[in-house]
Amino acid sequence: MKAVLQRVSRACVSVNRQTVGQIGTGLCILLGVEPTDSEADARWLANKVVNLRIFEDAAGKMNLSLRDIQGEALIISQFTLLADCNTGRRPSFTGAGNPQTAALLYDHFCQAVAALGIKVERGIFQADMLVSLDNMGPATFILETQKS
Repeated sequence: MKAVLQRVSRACVSVNRQTVGQIGTGLCILLGVEPTDSEADARWLANKVVNLRIFEDAAGKMNLSLRDIQGEALIISQFTLLADCNTGRRPSFTGAGNPQTAALLYDHFCQAVAALGIKVERGIFQADMLVSLDNMGPATFILETQKS
C-alpha cells in the first residue's frame, strides 16, 4: 500500500457536484492498493498514519499525531499512486491491485483508522471525484508498507 498524507485545515470530496465527505483539521489521505497487499498491511498502515507525529506542538515542532490533535481523516482511493511512468509516455497501472480486492482493502484501511478513534470520511471507490483541500504547511508525506 502507498499513502500520501496531506496535513489540512479542511478537505472535502465531491462526486457529481455532491459532497460525499468533508473534514476539518486532520489528514487528507490518498490510498493506493497493490496486488500483494493484505489486511495486515492495512492495519499496519492505519496505525502508522494515526500515530505519525507530523503536527506541530506549541513550540512549533512536529511532535503531535493525528490522534494527539483529535484530527479527522478524509480517505480517498487513488490507484494512480501506483502508476509506473518510467518507460514510454503512458503510465502503466499493472502495479495497482485488482478493483475487487482493492475495494475490500480500502474499506479495511478506513475501518482500521476509525477503530483507532479517528473520525473518518471517505470518497467513493472508483468514482470520478473532485478533491478540495487547504494543505497546512504545506506538509505532505508518503508512506508505503514494507514488502519482504
